Amino acid sequence: MGASQTKTHTRHKYQDLADKTGFSLEQIQNLHKRFQQLSKNEETISRENLDSIPALANNPIRKQIIEAFFDKRNQHKEEAEEGSLMEISFEQFLMVMSHFRPPTLKTTDEEREAMRKEKLHFLFNMHDTDNDGIITLEEYRKVVTELLSKSGAIGQEAARAIADAAMLEVASTNVPHMGPDEIYEGITFEHFEEILKGLEMETRMHIRFLDVDTITMRCGKSSS
Repeated sequence: MGASQTKTHTRHKYQDLADKTGFSLEQIQNLHKRFQQLSKNEETISRENLDSIPALANNPIRKQIIEAFFDKRNQHKEEAEEGSLMEISFEQFLMVMSHFRPPTLKTTDEEREAMRKEKLHFLFNMHDTDNDGIITLEEYRKVVTELLSKSGAIGQEAARAIADAAMLEVASTNVPHMGPDEIYEGITFEHFEEILKGLEMETRMHIRFLDVDTITMRCGKSSS
């Protein structure tokens, strides 16, 4: 009797999460198994749990990726909250993972556009580290420098120069009539959306380091 009630409660809980995230019950079960692996069967996950994943060790934007899981802006709230969480529950983990859910054959054009916008917001938030709604030159420079210089193919100063040149190009494109004494404050979400306008985002965002196939949302075996 007790086992039956527990199973029913779990099914109802999963159905509630399915309604909130768009995942199927099978996908949620698979993701819950991966969550338990990462949390070592605890109720929450900390930054340390994600930081210990071997596949993330050499990722140049490891810090930004990890922080994205604890960023309150990525929790699909109607009114986006600012700040960071110290630990996240399975439901909060699932909310972040839902940004990587690919469209299906049944996805309407309107739903596909909404999914694309959510993914863009997620990426924008990763770079807008101080939550002010603008990716400043310093924030952009930091990401580009880490991506390029840590690959070993280019020095840090050269990477900074590339970042600066890229930001100047963005400024000239988005504010073409800016005066010589004006300072470009940074990339707004509208600018960011315009920059990535031609890029197909709906199926391109993956989280391979979690040992999760975000196309099917199946989890492989992992000792992480």
